[in-house]
Amino acid sequence: MRQASRRWVARFTCSGLMRTPIKTLLAWSSGKDSGFALWTLLRRPDIEVVGLLTTLNESVRRVSMHGVHETVLEAQARASGLPLLKVPLPDPCTDDEYRTVMRGVIAQARERGVEAIAFGDLYLADVREYRETQLAGSGIAPLFPLWGRPTAPLAEEMIDAGVEAIVTCVDSDQLDSSFVGRTFDRPLLADLPDSVDPCAENGEFHTVVIAGPMFQEPLKVEVGVVEDRGRFVWVDVTLTASTDTPPPASPGATA
Repeated sequence: MRQASRRWVARFTCSGLMRTPIKTLLAWSSGKDSGFALWTLLRRPDIEVVGLLTTLNESVRRVSMHGVHETVLEAQARASGLPLLKVPLPDPCTDDEYRTVMRGVIAQARERGVEAIAFGDLYLADVREYRETQLAGSGIAPLFPLWGRPTAPLAEEMIDAGVEAIVTCVDSDQLDSSFVGRTFDRPLLADLPDSVDPCAENGEFHTVVIAGPMFQEPLKVEVGVVEDRGRFVWVDVTLTASTDTPPPASPGATA
């Protein structure tokens, strides 16, 4: 099904005319929501996913908050079979700096024929509004393939689909730090307090996705030592060690 959705080149509209699918970049956070958003998009005949877009803390080459190192990010892209557009951001990064960088990225994407950028957001209206404002007038439409889905059944659906993820970061103000390093599975969902969203839409925890129907093969990873930096607690998830892979910088430096 996945390959068929990629090769699909046109569809009939209600008027009988043929229309090519929308060339779409997916804003890739490296976590489970991005993974499931990709799987959702790949099954839509009106969408052609042309790449993954990820911002990185340029000082440590990691996805901010998730703490996922660039080497793991690149492995995810290889597993998806999609090009990866990496956008380095300064550390620290002001909102003005972020907007400036992203305006350039959006303009570049438009020049390459991208028509939409999809996001894995679920229900935070202010976040959606921010993204829509960023893209307003750019010629690129925002897409939210998971928007409004009730998060408890959505979390179950992710697991049923074969999405595998590891908790890489916990906000200890919202969730006990013992959850860091755990697998995102039904036992984890059962252990979450009622105050925590099952998909962690409020930033209670962050994950790295390592397997699922959107990947051609699972990532081989190792879970490292837990690092407590106060409010946020990380664990480093790295590719299985090899002699030619340098040790990545500390995930805690991304906060």
